[in-house]
Amino acid sequence: MKEKRTTTTTTVKKERSGIGSLFEKTNFTWMLIGAGVMIIGFLLMAGGRSDDPNVFNVNEVYGTRRITIAPIIILAGLVIEIVAIFRQPKNS
Repeated sequence: MKEKRTTTTTTVKKERSGIGSLFEKTNFTWMLIGAGVMIIGFLLMAGGRSDDPNVFNVNEVYGTRRITIAPIIILAGLVIEIVAIFRQPKNS
């Protein structure tokens, strides 16, 4: 005897896409936002080259932007990444 299959359209679409129920579009969007925030933090931390290699500018190297603000922004980006990964799909 043949068994009758009953599947919904959404499960068929998820199976065909290969994504399954692990991540949705919103998860990937938040992951990109988190990566962008981390890139901004790394850009804030970069730089500080002096025109004269014999001169050491303490305020430029150990400034508030590099020592405090940039690491906080990078950590915020990591928190956004963690939230994006652990966020449950609304359907389940």
